[in-house]
Amino acid sequence: MAIESVTDETDEVVRRTPTQLLTHVGHLGAIWFRERKRRAAAKGRKKGFNRALVALFVVLLGLFFWLLGQIFSAPAPGQKLSLNQLTALAANHQVASGTFLDEDNRIIGRFVDPDGASVTSYYVDYSQNASVSSDIYKALNASGAVLNIDAQTGKKVERLIATFLLPLMILATVFALLLAPGGRSGGGLGDVTDFSQMKKGRVGKKVSKVTFEDAGGVDEAITELREVVDYLKDPAKYEALGAAPPKGLLLFGPPGCGKTLLAKAVAGEAEVPFFSVAGAEFVEALVGVGAARVRDLFARVRAAAPAIIFIDELDAAGRKRGGGGSSGGSDEREQTLNQLLVEMDGFDVSRGIVVIGATNRPDILDPALRRPGRFDRHITIERPDGEGRERILKIHAKGKPFTAAVDWKDVADRTPGFTGADLANVANEAALLTIRDLRSEITVRDIEEAIRRVLEGPKRRGHLMSNEERRRAAYHEAGHVVLALSQDESQSVQRVSILTRGKVIATTELRAEEEELLLTESQLRMRLAIKMAGAASERLVMGEISTGVENDLEEATALARDMVARFGMTDEIGMARLYGPDSSAFLGDDTPLADISSETKAAMDAAIRRLIAEAESTATVLLEHHRNVLDSFAATLAEAETLEGVALQKHLDDLRGQMKPVGKARVRAQGVRTQSVNGARPRRTTTAAR
Repeated sequence: MAIESVTDETDEVVRRTPTQLLTHVGHLGAIWFRERKRRAAAKGRKKGFNRALVALFVVLLGLFFWLLGQIFSAPAPGQKLSLNQLTALAANHQVASGTFLDEDNRIIGRFVDPDGASVTSYYVDYSQNASVSSDIYKALNASGAVLNIDAQTGKKVERLIATFLLPLMILATVFALLLAPGGRSGGGLGDVTDFSQMKKGRVGKKVSKVTFEDAGGVDEAITELREVVDYLKDPAKYEALGAAPPKGLLLFGPPGCGKTLLAKAVAGEAEVPFFSVAGAEFVEALVGVGAARVRDLFARVRAAAPAIIFIDELDAAGRKRGGGGSSGGSDEREQTLNQLLVEMDGFDVSRGIVVIGATNRPDILDPALRRPGRFDRHITIERPDGEGRERILKIHAKGKPFTAAVDWKDVADRTPGFTGADLANVANEAALLTIRDLRSEITVRDIEEAIRRVLEGPKRRGHLMSNEERRRAAYHEAGHVVLALSQDESQSVQRVSILTRGKVIATTELRAEEEELLLTESQLRMRLAIKMAGAASERLVMGEISTGVENDLEEATALARDMVARFGMTDEIGMARLYGPDSSAFLGDDTPLADISSETKAAMDAAIRRLIAEAESTATVLLEHHRNVLDSFAATLAEAETLEGVALQKHLDDLRGQMKPVGKARVRAQGVRTQSVNGARPRRTTTAAR
């Protein structure tokens, strides 16, 4: 059947008339020409024009020096004579002929030797003085010599070109090289015009190899983006049904969660040209440059449609108008934003153009930019959950020789709150540690060390703690563990260490046993007591605290502030939220509301201090109640330095049997499968280095 089909198509081509064949060839040629023109427009201005200018400059410079050589060269036949010698020959009637070269100020001719036997050619230079040349002419004329005057018209033209026209043309070419778009080698006056051009080209069709399979842990976002892929593949289908797919998608979330990766995956799935720019590229000191760049970008995208525009860090160009020291309507940032708003309103749905913006600070974007019709769909990219982290780890493990003993689910459980970038860093650090030890396979221990390096930094080998410092650090961390054991909530002590790492002297990792979506006031107070247990243990055993409580105080103060100003869990403030999200909402910062009175601020500070003091008091009471357990575990930790896994679990089981009944704590060292309520990294109590 296939052979018959090919034969039929061949017969159909043969049966066409010459006119039909020419028409068909012309149609194919027109399609090829339009496609080539579209691609050329999409790539922006080429540098061929600049290469032509360079070639022209070289030709003009060569012509200039050649003409200079012609101008300053004159015929020099025979013997050179002085004016006195020529005058003497003329007086003796020996000069047979003479030709005055007007431009060269030279006389050439022939004279007869005194014996009259031979004729010799000569040349004589004379000055441009009119009287001198007149006297020479009269003397030669009186001698009966044949005289001619050569005006040298050609050399006059050469002199005019070399001294006037060519310098002007060379200067014009130099300025054209400086000012032409892309004609500069960097900096200079070329910025004045080249500013209007986007410095980045497009990532062409099928160049993006990233697909949705490479993006793990963002299933909700992928579901929303698949509709965009379908639209880019067949925009006419949506136009026929009267459906309006989103013109723009706004991706926002914490750094490192895969916003740029998702944009590349959309381009890879749809197989369309992908234009990637940064919001900061639209912002320049010269007024109007950003707006011109926006126009240039959208002109290129329209020529390459269907296509995707990805604007990273959109807040750099789309910041809310009327704030941040703006000087009014002539402000460069506002002009850039206005042009972006106009362009996003100016393309048809059927053109197949989608704008994807990414930012960590969506709350400072201009409302006109976020409205439907521009960025229609807002997609939040959160930190991945346990299942998502497992898929991300498996993606980054491809091509790396991990041993069969690596359990990616367990690794995912050990990394709650990690972003995709953090997990990629863990896999890479594990590979680097393997190379450092000259091994061929990456082990579980390498992964565990990589996680600690990402969380805390590398080990410090330059300082060895004294026995007194080791004892203090051991009691500090033992206090955290004992408080975690005594609390009436499910806690997991993952690891305890008094080894210095980065800026941290010692650390205790605690994790919740189950997924936490809501936390009660009593749970937060318990966690506050655990954070203050290190200071309470030092004060109870050593008599005073040390600088090692710095990190504990920082975390405890942040938690107490949230309880007071965000969750309304104190009587001093009551049910009121005093803190609101600011421009760094996804960067982990909060800004107090501007209308808080000084009395309220004072009450808030007093409530924070009260919560921390109560937490330390609670920790002290519990540690006194379990003093024998505290001493036992501190001695064990001082000797072992680091406890984790099975060894830690054994000690925890022993401690649990020794503890007096206080709560219903169920404590395990392994099997954690959750993250904290706000997606933060594992809760750790650390002792800061000084």
